[in-house]
Amino acid sequence: MGVTFYDWRKNARGDFFGGLNAAIVAIPLAMAFGVESGLGAAAGLIGAFVLCTVASLVGGTPLLVSGPTAPMAVVSSIIVANTLETAATLEGGLSTIFVIFFLAGAFQVMLGLLRVGQYIRFAPYPLISGFMSGAGLLMITLQIFPLLGEPTRMHIAEVMGGMGAAFSSLNSTALALGLSTILVIYLFPRITKAIPSTLVALIVVSGIAYFLPWKVPVIGDIPNEWMEWKWSHVQDFDHTLWKEVLVPSFTLALIGSVDTLLTSLVADMVSNTQHRSNRELLGQGLGNMLSALTGGLPGSGATMRTILNIRSGARTRWSALIHSAFLLLVLLEVSQWISHIPLAVLAGILITVGVSIIDYKGLGDIRKIPRSDAVVILAVLLLTFFVGVLQAFAAGIVLASLSFVKKMADKNRTQSEPLALVQEEEEELTGLHPTSLAREVYIQEFSGPLFFGFAPYFKRAFRELPYMRAVIFRMENVPFIDHSGVVALGDVLLQLKNKKVVILLVGLQEEPGQQLRKMNIIPEIVKEQRIFPSFSAGADWLVPYLKENPSPHLREMVIQKSLGLDELDHRLN
Repeated sequence: MGVTFYDWRKNARGDFFGGLNAAIVAIPLAMAFGVESGLGAAAGLIGAFVLCTVASLVGGTPLLVSGPTAPMAVVSSIIVANTLETAATLEGGLSTIFVIFFLAGAFQVMLGLLRVGQYIRFAPYPLISGFMSGAGLLMITLQIFPLLGEPTRMHIAEVMGGMGAAFSSLNSTALALGLSTILVIYLFPRITKAIPSTLVALIVVSGIAYFLPWKVPVIGDIPNEWMEWKWSHVQDFDHTLWKEVLVPSFTLALIGSVDTLLTSLVADMVSNTQHRSNRELLGQGLGNMLSALTGGLPGSGATMRTILNIRSGARTRWSALIHSAFLLLVLLEVSQWISHIPLAVLAGILITVGVSIIDYKGLGDIRKIPRSDAVVILAVLLLTFFVGVLQAFAAGIVLASLSFVKKMADKNRTQSEPLALVQEEEEELTGLHPTSLAREVYIQEFSGPLFFGFAPYFKRAFRELPYMRAVIFRMENVPFIDHSGVVALGDVLLQLKNKKVVILLVGLQEEPGQQLRKMNIIPEIVKEQRIFPSFSAGADWLVPYLKENPSPHLREMVIQKSLGLDELDHRLN
């Protein structure tokens, strides 16, 4: 959606109020996420300003509002905490932190250039559900200490271990401010939804704390050089640590990309537009790279801010730029007031954010969904909470992939294995009608891709298969075959050929056919003359062949209750 002068004039009012309302919501959240990460409120605001500016100009979702989000803030805080374990001070670890943030943006650019954006949005729901619920619980738990007036603890073990001491020395004033913030956020919408309750809570509760002589921990002074160029930190990075930063940076990029593209899909539904996923990843990546170089927090597409932007009347990219302009104004003119905001107020805001991102529907459906999906949700949730987001996301991808492989394999196995095996005594076979030749035909029907997960079942089924005159492979529902599938199918076909079994391939699609020809399975094992476009065409050839070439021995029968058996039986009798 290009922005012309006519577009700007026509939609000026909607774009202005869309950007303004989104900025009003973004300001307290950006500061809270910045403080949670350990880099400070200014880092959150800088990240929101820089990322949204670049993404709105370059990205592929015109109405998307970008900035620090809860999932990205959780991952960023863990990255900062892990870096501080090896660095003596925050200043000493900034080079590693900003290199990770910079590389995360670079990975997003690479994903966009490689055109994988359309695939990222297919991340399995159990993985997203478990991660969001785990991140929400983790965010709530990490705010307990600042809510009690204590310094923030960045590791869950420290929080759990020091809970007793924190409650014994709690700052009742800080706790009152934090709880008041939560109450305002939840109760103010009953009065009006015209003004975001988060902003109301931030201003009102912080104002009370400022004008009353209460001693509570506050954000503190924001340096004048709030957006200084951080390239020196990148230059100072210890290059021997490259291997240690690649995994967290790629994980951050992956989470940000999934979060962004899911938000883009929501924006499409709300605004009736069509985003460009690869271009959006390019814009997000460049924005996060520049954000890292200016000391900002990485971010992604923000769902609620995007929806608010659209519902406030936004129609062009100008709305996101107006949002960025308001953030810049806050950084330039209001930074001296930001320093007086109590940390307990930000903790109250983050607790409500954590509560909102928990996937209650996914957790509520645990007993109803397949066990494998439930395992993925719970495993990712627990790993996110107790171990770390990076490990949880990696484990979730592996578990979800294995779950998918097993489901596909089980589905194909159900369709392929004999449903009934009838073993007749030899004397009983003497009464078998000589033209009941369909009993000597095995019909192998596939219901999906032939891939590595199904290959073991497939080979075992044919090892256990009794003598057959002919085997018909129904390939209509096989859209592709991977290398493991080609090898497995080739082995089975060769075994059948050596046993003088007649082999027919019916309904073979283009891509599987190309793979089989490249591997010379066609025509070395199965001749072109025995490949038919449909089951009916194959049966028309097979029936006369079986009648003209009667079986010299019939000792076992396999009855395959599959589509086409009755048709064959009818033709042969």
